Amino acid sequence: MSAAVVFILFVICLVIAIPVSISLGIVAVLPGAFDSSFTASASYVIRSMLGGIDSFPLLAVPMFVLAGIVMAHGKISQKLFDIFVYFLGKRTAGIPCAVIITCLFYGAISGSAPATVAAVGSMTIPLLMELGYKKDFSTAIVAVAGGLGVIIPPSIPFIMYAMATGESVSDLFLAGIIPGLLIGALLMFYAYYHCKRYGEDKEKINAKVSELRSKGLFSILKDSIWALLSPVIVLGCIYAGIASPTEAAVISVFYALFVSLFIYKSIKVKEIWGIMVEAMKTYAPILFILAASTAFSRVLTLMQVPQTVSAWILAHFTNEIVLLIVINIFLLIVGMVMDTTPAILILSPILLPIVQSIGMNPIHFGVVMIVNLAIGFVTPPIGVNLFVASSLTDVPVMRIAKKAAPMIGYFLLALLLLTFIPAISLCLL
Repeated sequence: MSAAVVFILFVICLVIAIPVSISLGIVAVLPGAFDSSFTASASYVIRSMLGGIDSFPLLAVPMFVLAGIVMAHGKISQKLFDIFVYFLGKRTAGIPCAVIITCLFYGAISGSAPATVAAVGSMTIPLLMELGYKKDFSTAIVAVAGGLGVIIPPSIPFIMYAMATGESVSDLFLAGIIPGLLIGALLMFYAYYHCKRYGEDKEKINAKVSELRSKGLFSILKDSIWALLSPVIVLGCIYAGIASPTEAAVISVFYALFVSLFIYKSIKVKEIWGIMVEAMKTYAPILFILAASTAFSRVLTLMQVPQTVSAWILAHFTNEIVLLIVINIFLLIVGMVMDTTPAILILSPILLPIVQSIGMNPIHFGVVMIVNLAIGFVTPPIGVNLFVASSLTDVPVMRIAKKAAPMIGYFLLALLLLTFIPAISLCLL
């Protein structure tokens, strides 16, 4: 069975709404089923699936998922938002900028874009609307800023990329810091432009900020400091050599539980079991996709797909700039129609040899790939962030996408800068 037929069957499975994990499992088994001489028999595929999830670095993923859910239930996003509103609230676009910075920090806690949208959006969108911002703008800015959750470390997609390529998780986390801050700054610039052009209800905003400031800086800081310290502790443990990324993920879970149970007292002991169940329901589909993606990528390797694709692309695109633009366009399209985890695990082994042949650093390419797929989070038809944000406000997905289009434009500008200026990603390494 040819690789083209395998990919066509995979697309057909997705089109007829077979779940991604099952689709991957089906196409991984088919080559061996139709050709008994092919190495990848059904037993090989099963062994590959089990081997793919038998990974110590991979344990960081369920831990970060659990930490994010604990913090969502613990109302930690509210504490983060309050401190940023205290300082920025009365400035032009101060409230939307506070939302974007909250997404940055919450992304550094949860490592997940949809989790960031759900946690920050459920709290900030009603407030933005109360202060006079339009519902579609409020929803769109949270949906797009939520994409920062997969770029700012710790990031679950970076862990997946490291697993697929063998690169260092710690180096990928470091490489994501400046790009995340750059994209956050560009989104804040757009928020400023939007508020300057369309205006704000300063009377309502000033009243709200004054009410918050009446509590006093010390009181706000006393509440917020525990939330602000979370990413510092997690990343500090990694880069001080105290813990590996997986161990730091476990630390983040216990820290989140400690803060939520004993400092903020926003969750009760009896609620922990429900939180654990929610985390397992969130992680189980990811695990199934991961296992099937690993098996499928190994089958593709046995079919020599990476070598074939690499040879074809390098033969037809000899100019490095054109090649990188083509790869970016391809990844953007993939991000629109495929979930992040299978996209990373299937495409990394295919595309990495191509970019390495033109001298691109694997860590740099990892950042470019994740930023491309982050744009997919806010791009129809799959755009997970759009659906999460839509569920919070009942604004139709396409209306959110239309309002988010200018912000996606700034995301694309950042992508171009990151692609052609490697120092942005690699300067901290």
